[in-house]
Amino acid sequence: MSSGEYEYIVVGSGAGGGPLAANLAKSGCRVLLIEAGSDPESYLYQVPCFHAYSSEEKAMSWDYFVHHYTNDEERDPKYRADRGGVFYPRAGTLGGCTAHNAMITMVPHDNDWNAIAELTGDVSWRAESMRQYFQRLEKCTYADPAEAAKNGHGYSGWLSTSTVDPLIALGDKQVIQTVMDAALRGGCAGVFERIFSRRKLEFDPNDKRNMGAEGLTSRIPLATSGGRRNGTREYIRSVQKEHPDKLDVRMNHLATRIIFDGDRAVGVECLNGQHLYQADPDYSATAAPATVEYRCTREVILAGGAFNTPQLLMLSGIGPKAHLEEMGIACRADRAGVGRNLQDRYEVAVVGTTYENFEVLRGATFKAPAEGEEGDACFQEWLKGVGMYTSNGAVVALITRSKSERPVPDLFMFALPGNFHGYYPGYSADVERAKNYLTWAILKSHTNNTSGEVRLASSDPRARPYVNFHYFDESNDTGGEDLDSVVNAVMLVRQMNARNESLRDELIPGPDVKANREEIAKWVANNAWGHHASCSCRMGRPDDPLAVVDSRFRVIGTKNLRVVDASVFPRIPGFFIVTPIYMISEKATDAILTDRERLN
Repeated sequence: MSSGEYEYIVVGSGAGGGPLAANLAKSGCRVLLIEAGSDPESYLYQVPCFHAYSSEEKAMSWDYFVHHYTNDEERDPKYRADRGGVFYPRAGTLGGCTAHNAMITMVPHDNDWNAIAELTGDVSWRAESMRQYFQRLEKCTYADPAEAAKNGHGYSGWLSTSTVDPLIALGDKQVIQTVMDAALRGGCAGVFERIFSRRKLEFDPNDKRNMGAEGLTSRIPLATSGGRRNGTREYIRSVQKEHPDKLDVRMNHLATRIIFDGDRAVGVECLNGQHLYQADPDYSATAAPATVEYRCTREVILAGGAFNTPQLLMLSGIGPKAHLEEMGIACRADRAGVGRNLQDRYEVAVVGTTYENFEVLRGATFKAPAEGEEGDACFQEWLKGVGMYTSNGAVVALITRSKSERPVPDLFMFALPGNFHGYYPGYSADVERAKNYLTWAILKSHTNNTSGEVRLASSDPRARPYVNFHYFDESNDTGGEDLDSVVNAVMLVRQMNARNESLRDELIPGPDVKANREEIAKWVANNAWGHHASCSCRMGRPDDPLAVVDSRFRVIGTKNLRVVDASVFPRIPGFFIVTPIYMISEKATDAILTDRERLN
């Protein structure tokens, strides 16, 4: 297709933009999908258990260094003075961060959707309406189709979901002990009978009957097919192959500004070339890429994510007027909410050592074979679609409340054999370096903090923006509920570990952090991290001065411009953000096609 033939231009191929572009093309629209990265596909991408390594694979990673506090260097041991922040891995590649995430696929809680409906006054956001979008995109392979449909699953969508056979983990006596202790502390009725009589832990968090339920599961839903990662990239490729005249994908195109005709978005300006963005590990400031423009007849849709979408809006003159003028950018639409309201989960980890190596890790090198090599025994199993490498490493998860009065569970805690305690350059090589580590990773959802910000560090579109999440005491969570919840989770894990006779020592937080709330709270505040950035271009009513988009994803104060990605959520939803983004991508498809039909 030539540039003049595009109806829609979608900027960003991640969980929001990739499926949206594919859906529009399948519906007969002529779509240009712009991606700043390329599409390398090594075993690090394909093998689920290698996802940590994929997040540091130079060929497709974007390395952000963000701030948790105004003075991170005084608090966070993960702070890198030479990079000016704390490592926050992102992906600049086809499929965006779906190319390196942990593939956990979980529907958010009903109240996440209902809150959006209440905020916007748009009843189509209510949970009972939103469930259809999950059913439309999912291809559930771990439940009977009739049962799947009845219980809120989909079985004919583009995203295959599966679960790892728990016997992979439960054949290891140390993991069994861990599961037993988690069951004791989690209060899961009948769990021992399920372990020892059927050798299963069946708790499907995506079954609509389990929405808001607490429980223990080793059946964590993953976006895998035949033991391999699947997601946005595969969907884009399949639609492009089926409709080459409808979907044009341009990679190695860094969007630099939106082109307007008055207040109407009519196109996008890009730089064409590789390694053009400062977050790229191979970035070169001296590169001189070509500037190209693409035009469309209907709409421009931004899907660059919580960091890049507000950056592109501000570069195009949409954002807080004073900040834009400070950067030398003429203000086109004064939207104070652009770059504000940034949110994330809080995560910490409790790591201990065991007396013996995990049996499940025997023979695992966690290395992709070089050309001509066969790979280890676990890799050979993976080639057949079985074995430990088909998992993401998590062997059991406990979903619970940090306090009984919480309206829904706010803690997702999962055990994995390995040493994972946050993101820093080279972290992925440390995860499986030893085979006698047990990590309980703690994820705190439904956080109160909405104080994070994304600001331009420069008017240069190749420069990373300034990102500060303003954790805990810098946040607007004045009651300290977020910190209190994470402290409760750490204390719960320590109680479980104290009952696990196969554990030897606690390495993290370690014996220097005493078992009192004050010391644990200080440790949490200095060591927490996140990886689900969102909410920086939040949705709201058109008369809300801090709203950036309305309930139909339209950028307020402009025409023919929408945002469809993690940045539009008013509050961060659920436990793992990729599934809610997939769901709003499906909803946005309907909104755009409805408007297209109305205007025809």
